[in-house]
Amino acid sequence: MKPGCLVLETGEIFKGFLFSGSAQVGEAVFNTSHTGYEEIATDPSYYNQILVMTAPLQGNYGAHSDFWQSDHFWIKGFVCLEMQNSLRDKEWLEKLNSHNIPVLSSVETRQVVLRLRKKGVVWSAIVPLSKDSFHQALSLIQKEKAQPKDWTQAVCIKSFKEFKGQKRKGPRLALIDFGYKKNILNEMLKRAELVGVFPSADSLREIKDWDPEGIVLSNGPGDPKDVVDGTKLVQKLLTWKRPLFGICMGHQVLSQALGAETYKLKFGHRGSNHPIEDRLLNKIYISAQNHGYAVVANSLPKDVEVSHVNLNDKTVAGIFSEKKNCLSVQFHPENHPGPREAVQLFDFFVDNLIAKSQSAPSSSKSSSHLGRTRR
Repeated sequence: MKPGCLVLETGEIFKGFLFSGSAQVGEAVFNTSHTGYEEIATDPSYYNQILVMTAPLQGNYGAHSDFWQSDHFWIKGFVCLEMQNSLRDKEWLEKLNSHNIPVLSSVETRQVVLRLRKKGVVWSAIVPLSKDSFHQALSLIQKEKAQPKDWTQAVCIKSFKEFKGQKRKGPRLALIDFGYKKNILNEMLKRAELVGVFPSADSLREIKDWDPEGIVLSNGPGDPKDVVDGTKLVQKLLTWKRPLFGICMGHQVLSQALGAETYKLKFGHRGSNHPIEDRLLNKIYISAQNHGYAVVANSLPKDVEVSHVNLNDKTVAGIFSEKKNCLSVQFHPENHPGPREAVQLFDFFVDNLIAKSQSAPSSSKSSSHLGRTRR
């Protein structure tokens, strides 16, 4: 270890001890989960972000690739109060080191989190501690901020992939990739005969030729306003009238395609303890979340309803439209960190949206699924 620091572009410096790994730049964000460091670090939604963990001890249950959400580490840095580094158990540290991800330990993470909560998420850098740390960090940050804005194109697949599902007579489901997590694909495979994964830059013609019965829009990193091509694709998919289910970035892109606006949250929602009011399934449950943007409620069209609400800050956590046959949520139903109610949204998508789309004539209408919340 050697002295290192997390430098925010606004001038604050948080000192600690730096394990191996080169200097790196990213948005400084915090996650309140007590477990799941492997799932978080391999989630493509964390592309270009330096992760600050609020749980004090990290690496305390080792590492296993079965829990990875992709084949890569996407975080730019890992910041914590204490990193497990004993002879008996330092596997997680070694994994991060082998992927050249700087680990900054012995940091007063409470101060970092309070700073981000009070003043908002900013660009930052992990660099060795020196008299020139701030200027070195600022130079790196300026170079990184000049890179392309649509981060989804850096993490999504580049060519079509097809997977065999577990349902012999299940539907064919398409997954539009903005940076999907493996757990999303796994939940789709449980309910489908075939799953086709398409790059978000693909054309509508390629998706139509594969002829899916339902379409899932995946999670992904960055500002949804920068996902211009993906939003245009979803606008075209809406005219095709196949059922749509958006998750996180997919929720934001779908909302934009419907004509709604998005905005940047002050410090985002990242953790596995966010309470959700689900008006669609008539439940309240705990969800896993990872996003820095939200949908403006009063910008939604009249035929699109707010189906889910974040009970911490009352932000939009999901939308539903009977007329447009679409659903989306601003959290990860595939994660179900405690009770497993949220995973039932995949069943609702297959058993309600897709099934009714196949059986009902295009002119038919039915009453809204939204009901009173059970408390």
